Amino acid sequence: MSRQPVRARAYAPDPNAPGRCCDLPGCGAPGEYRAPKSRRELREYWWFCLEHVRAYNSTWDYYKGMSPAEMEQELRSDTAWQRPSWPLGRLGSAAWEEEVLRDPLHILASGGINGGINNRSRPRGANESPGDLREPLSTLGLTWPTTLDAVKTRYKELAKRHHPDANGGSRDAEERLKTINLAYATLRSRLVAEPRLASTG
Repeated sequence: MSRQPVRARAYAPDPNAPGRCCDLPGCGAPGEYRAPKSRRELREYWWFCLEHVRAYNSTWDYYKGMSPAEMEQELRSDTAWQRPSWPLGRLGSAAWEEEVLRDPLHILASGGINGGINNRSRPRGANESPGDLREPLSTLGLTWPTTLDAVKTRYKELAKRHHPDANGGSRDAEERLKTINLAYATLRSRLVAEPRLASTG
């Protein structure tokens, strides 16, 4: 039976200590514990002995001297690991062009991520699909207007491709096929009940 490595205790001396005395004036103990000099110099350290690093840490206040607005800004910045971030699509649609982000099954389009951003400025027109058919159309990878024959052809193609028997009994393929079946049933029932719907938009 192998023994697990012994973890260093929290108060163990820093192995990277420079081998000098404690930075507190008048203390001759080894400075084996580091502490940041200030919040603006977090990678510049004082080196203290154990007693004095404990005293230093007990009075350390990162937010000391900050206004409430500065504290809020610092907290918001910390949520993104101090890196700049923007809402999705804020940098323009170029990053979401079809050549950059391929979505052959139109899965992202159903959430308005791919295509939805690029089409955001287009005016509403006769070719815009009814709201309740957008997700089924996206699932089958079809655009509006469409026909019952086009829906059937696309359904057969996707059903064959995603059938569990064609994917080694994959559960993911089975779930995808259920989604495809539901989308097909929704489109078929609407187009059969309202055959002029596709032509009128």
